[in-house]
Amino acid sequence: MSRASEYNYIIPANISKLIDERGLKRNAFASQNGYGVQEFSDMLNGRKIIKAIDIVKIAKALGVTPNELFGIEKAN
Repeated sequence: MSRASEYNYIIPANISKLIDERGLKRNAFASQNGYGVQEFSDMLNGRKIIKAIDIVKIAKALGVTPNELFGIEKAN
C-alpha cells in the first residue's frame, strides 16, 4: 500500500476516534463545523477524499494539530 493510500485510512480513523473520545455525535459535529451529515459520513467512510483545508478545519474543531490526524506524534 502506498503512503498516500495509507492516509486515506488513517485520517478518517483518527477523526472518528477523536470524536468518540470527546463524547461527540458525528452528525452534530458535522453540522456545527459546516459539513452536511452525508458529506461528513462520506469523508469518514472513504467515499469522499478529505481535502487539506478540511484536515485543518477538523483538526482545529477537535483541538488537535493536523499532524495528529495523520497519526504523527508531537516531538518532545
